[in-house]
Amino acid sequence: MAAQMDSYSMQVIGYMRSCFAEKFAIPRQPALAPAARGIIELCPPYNQPQALAGLEQVSHIWVIFVFHQALEQQQRLQVRPPRLGGNRYLGVFASRSSHRPNSMGQSLVKLERIDEECRLHVSGIDLLDGTPVLDIKPYIPFVESLPDAHNRIAEAPPPLLSVDWQPEALAQAQQHGQRLNEPLVELIKQCLAQDPKPAYQQPDPARQYGARLHDINVIWHYPQPGQICVLQVSVAG
Repeated sequence: MAAQMDSYSMQVIGYMRSCFAEKFAIPRQPALAPAARGIIELCPPYNQPQALAGLEQVSHIWVIFVFHQALEQQQRLQVRPPRLGGNRYLGVFASRSSHRPNSMGQSLVKLERIDEECRLHVSGIDLLDGTPVLDIKPYIPFVESLPDAHNRIAEAPPPLLSVDWQPEALAQAQQHGQRLNEPLVELIKQCLAQDPKPAYQQPDPARQYGARLHDINVIWHYPQPGQICVLQVSVAG
């Protein structure tokens, strides 16, 4: 007997206002870049104190969201996770790839505060600016922190690369960080140290890479394997 295939509609309850203006250089998991901050702006009727009563007692929240720039037009049974070099297949349900049957994701982020406009200020995010939010749930440590749990596909975080700076680029990042009132130097270091490029690439030292954080373009290159050097930090044109 064939399984019944039902369809359901979902209501967007809010949107993420994120430091990540594009997908490249977003951490591949939440919490890997603690300096990555954002704001969840709730939609009516959820942007009222009643909907958030008690949440101020919670340090971390699950954010259920839509991969709105990776909406699937076809069903994928297997994906190639960047964590495994981008050339090894896994079953879709054994990965956290953005290519999901329903294009849904979840991230555990730190709730920094709730402001007077009922906006949720969060950190350690891995969500693109404008990401539609479907639900928010409190993290419960005694249930969700399991000391005996394992994942043999990804047992440890990937090794971090060394991030160096051209002196002018560091001064630019410090200046723009003060203007934005954001830890921009730390954000750049934390994101680039995880090596945003595909793992299978062997970049030429002359090749330059770029990503946009907040309203800033960050340019870097790989002077040698395992090392990144930030070349320029400037306002996006």
